[in-house]
Formats: sequence, structure tokens, C-alpha cells
Amino acid sequence: MAWTRFGKKKDMPGGLWIKCESCGAMLFRKEFEQRHRVCGTCGYHFTLPARERIALTVDAGTFEEKWASLRAHDVLGFTDVGSRGAVPYSDKLVQTKQKTGEADAIVTGTAKVKGIACAVGVMNFQFLGGSMGMVVGEKIALLCEYGLEHRLPVVLFACSGGARMHEGAVSLMQMAKTCGALQRLNAAGVPTISVMTHPTTGGVTASFASVCDLLIAEPGALIGCAGPRVIATTIKKELPQGFQRSELLLENGQIDRIVSRATLRDELWRLLAYATGGDPVAASKPQAVAAEADAEAEVVAAVAAADDGKARKKQKAKKA
Repeated sequence: MAWTRFGKKKDMPGGLWIKCESCGAMLFRKEFEQRHRVCGTCGYHFTLPARERIALTVDAGTFEEKWASLRAHDVLGFTDVGSRGAVPYSDKLVQTKQKTGEADAIVTGTAKVKGIACAVGVMNFQFLGGSMGMVVGEKIALLCEYGLEHRLPVVLFACSGGARMHEGAVSLMQMAKTCGALQRLNAAGVPTISVMTHPTTGGVTASFASVCDLLIAEPGALIGCAGPRVIATTIKKELPQGFQRSELLLENGQIDRIVSRATLRDELWRLLAYATGGDPVAASKPQAVAAEADAEAEVVAAVAAADDGKARKKQKAKKA
């Protein structure tokens, strides 16, 4: 039997390690959380719970939640039949609320990003796969109306499996509702920013996530309507490398920028400063984070040292 510093292997506390979904590397959970759920080996961005996303993005103590009391209703009397048997949608809502501590799949409110006030909506994949139902659509519409009334830019974080099947056509109606709300902001000149994270699919991609003024995505995010396996099965063809990933979408002009989680707060601030007129050239002045700046400085120093070494060798050769 294997032995460790905890004694026998079976005595080792559980949950210390997590396996990367992309490269398969084993990640020490404490370091993984400190890196905001980004793989230190391949850079894969895991899904981030809504509250953690808010804490990472906005200024501390500035977030004020709004419309937290809104609740979904089982208007269709829908029963979900799965591996655990038949579960009424109303029961599923109660169970998911108890499990996640959230009322639905989005958290909305107002906050500041490095001093710039904005309205923020963050989807939560842990709540029924971040599916968009009546509450998600209503909260986004209310957020847009608030932004229009107070002239606040709106920032929406998408992380979703699409429309919520439990609500049928009621869920699909939210696509039109959210697009209409964003159109009113656009007509009034109030800026909107969509941040698409992994995964952003289905009716969310086909609605509010794709119609904001600026479209940002995290590295490697899956963004599309139907999933790649469904498409490959339907057309009976092999899909290209990186299909429906943010890098391919950027290459083909569907999104404007890819921004890593570590630099997203600074990038949002620059875009908000530019969009609100606070700094007319902020969006064109990307700044590296400290770690990137240090790495860049090391590369520059190494190149300079190599050039200096070559120059000395040449001088010695001439003297000889």
C-alpha cells in the first residue's frame, strides 16, 4: 500500500487535487483557486461561479444586487424525466436553489470597475447549466432599463447551455425580450459589453450575448448554438480544429477580443473608460499585468544580453 506524508494513501484528505478538463494535468486545488480556476499548465479557463466572478471583476464593496427576489414558476407543469426518475420542474427549482444558494441562473446589480459605475449581469452555470428562463430574461431586461434610465453602461457575462427547456416557449420568448432591451440601449447611445465565457451556447448565443456593442470572450471558450457533436452528427463531416472556440471566432470576426481572466478587469476598465468618454484613447492602450510585464522584461533583457555577447565576440575576432 502506498504511503504519503498523511500516512496511508487512503488517509489522504479528499478534494486536494483537480484534473484539468483540457490537458488532463493534476492541479493542486489551493493553487487552482488562487489562479481563479485557470489551469496553470495549459491555461484552460474553467467555469467560474457568479459571485466569484463579481468579486474578481468589480471594485470591492461596490456591488449592489438588484431584483434578487424574482422567482421562476412552473407555468407548464413540466416534469423532467431523467436517470433519477420523474422530477417536477417546481421541485427541481427548489433543489437547485438549496444546492447553489441562488434564486436563478443570473445575478444582477450595479457596481464600479476601477471607479467607473456600470450595471452588471453575471450568469451562473451551476444553476441548471446557466439556462435562460423567465427570470434570466426579466432580470436582463430590468438591468437594461435601469442602465437606460441612469445612463449606465451594461456589462453582461454569459455562461449558459441555452434556453431552459422546462419553460418551453416562455423561455424562447426571452431571446426577443433581451434583444429588444439591448436595442433600446443602443438607440439611446448607452454602451453595452458582452463577455462570453465557457460555455456560451444555444439561445443565449443567439440572443443577448451576441448583440452587444462590444463582444469579448475568454480563451478557449465554447461559443455556438448547437454543440459540435450534434453538428458533426447532422452534417456527417469532421469539424475543423478549434471549431466553435473563441480563437476561431475571433479569426472570423464574430467577436472583438479574447481576454484572459487575469487581465479582464483591466480590459473592461479601458473599454468602459473609452465608451463613456472618460478616456478617449483608453481602449487602444492595453497594459500587461505585472506577471506579464516581468516576463516581457526578462525576454528583452535576455535578447539584449545575447546581442551584447555577439558584439563582444566580433570585437575579439577583429583584434585577433
